Amino acid sequence: MPTIRFLLADGAELAVEAQNGRTLMETALESSVPGIIAECNGSAACATCHVVLPEEIMVALGPISEHENDMLDFAEAPRESGSRLSCQVRVSDMLDNVSVRIPSA
Repeated sequence: MPTIRFLLADGAELAVEAQNGRTLMETALESSVPGIIAECNGSAACATCHVVLPEEIMVALGPISEHENDMLDFAEAPRESGSRLSCQVRVSDMLDNVSVRIPSA
């Protein structure tokens, strides 16, 4: 099981075990990670699961969809180069020990 390191807006870190195939959003909600609201329940319609990933992971994941790109414009926190909707990122071994930052609004 990969370990995901959520970096919270207050500077704290929360390391959680994640199941391959689940989304980062599902992993965060199951582990009660603060800052992931997921109002739309993972349908990429609200941007309340906005996270920031390291550049090397962004490259490895490939380009985001046009819909996700548009939705990130509505995120409460300012968009950054590593911004993704956590509901659109599936956990895999590639994400083991990756720091996933939850931006402050």
